Amino acid sequence: MLNLDSLPLSRKQLRSIGQARARINLWHGSVRSGKTIASLLAFVIAVATAGPSGLIIICGRSLQTIERNCLDPLQDAALFGPLARHVVHTRGATTATILGRTVHLIGAADARAEGRLRGLTAQLAYVDEATLMPEGFWTQLLARLSAPGARLFATTNPDSPRHWLKKGYLDRSTELDMRAWHFKLRDNPSLSAAYVDALAAEYVGLWRRRMIDGAWVVAEGAIYDMWDEDRHVVDELPSMRRHWVGLDYGTTNPFAALLLGEGVDDRLYVCAEWRHDSRATHRSMTDAQYSTAVRDWLGELGAAPEWTFIDPSAASFITQLWADGHPGIARAVNDVSDGIRSVAALLAAGRLLVHRSCEGLLDELPGYSWDPKATEVGEDKPLKVDDHSVDALRYVIHSTAHEWRHLLTTHRPEEAAA
Repeated sequence: MLNLDSLPLSRKQLRSIGQARARINLWHGSVRSGKTIASLLAFVIAVATAGPSGLIIICGRSLQTIERNCLDPLQDAALFGPLARHVVHTRGATTATILGRTVHLIGAADARAEGRLRGLTAQLAYVDEATLMPEGFWTQLLARLSAPGARLFATTNPDSPRHWLKKGYLDRSTELDMRAWHFKLRDNPSLSAAYVDALAAEYVGLWRRRMIDGAWVVAEGAIYDMWDEDRHVVDELPSMRRHWVGLDYGTTNPFAALLLGEGVDDRLYVCAEWRHDSRATHRSMTDAQYSTAVRDWLGELGAAPEWTFIDPSAASFITQLWADGHPGIARAVNDVSDGIRSVAALLAAGRLLVHRSCEGLLDELPGYSWDPKATEVGEDKPLKVDDHSVDALRYVIHSTAHEWRHLLTTHRPEEAAA
């Protein structure tokens, strides 16, 4: 049913599959490096040979990520051949069947998920993106792996070197019943050179070292260390194909709105900014006044944005905009780390420029920094200081990533000459 020789696996992948017999088995390293396929194969082999005692579990950040990262690949005949027919799952269900065995699917978005494990006795567990799991959940899961010969299989991209998984387990692997394998992008034999180049273009700075080089490195200093006012600030704008708005809502804190445009030169431009700081002006504004001000601002600019992406926590203001008939309202995608990475990739590639009139954003960008206290405990968090326009920028950039991603690999003749 499962012939490893027929699959396009590297020697490192095959070696890790054969050696995954420890209590804790961890595949870590860069994105698309082949670690997920190897770990899933090792897990499936364990399922095929597992005894009848104890539960079999797959854990992930959410049920949706388990389906996308684990079950969908297992059901792909191009990846797993005949095995794919023996992986059965109904979308949204909390169990799946693999080789005739019932597998329980558990999402672990926060510390409360630990309660879902209490009272269980498990013999096999697979953890997708282990660094995203709460530490308490991971500890409880290991405690529940109490059946004879119980094993845990886990994958992760690197994180901070102070992350609990790195300090408590990976750095102590020789002291534990644990095996770990580190993968780099070049360890995946199925990737074309063109794809590797395209993927590398999407990651810069901290994320390049983690996601491409597979290194556990600390976040420190300026978040947008590639920011250069001489390079990224413009006095004139080209014609725009389309516009979007990013909006960070504030009452006592500043309210910031940015107009983002896609230029005919295949670059993105922050074309204009509207801000109101109630502390500086000693004048608060209501949701209705903010709504009117934003619509008047766009009217003066003659801009008709396709979408306005708003701070998801600003429920009352979103309701006000709907009531006022503002078109194309959407809650922004608010994944901070991924959003920062999207902005950084565009800045590093010279694909995101800012008009000189956007004074609030220009003031905030150079000082936007990682929080050293969060870094000390293994977390990547920006300092929550002077971050209103940069948050608006992150909202609109990351929420439109599917619209501009191709720009990172678009090269114009004049750029090549430069």
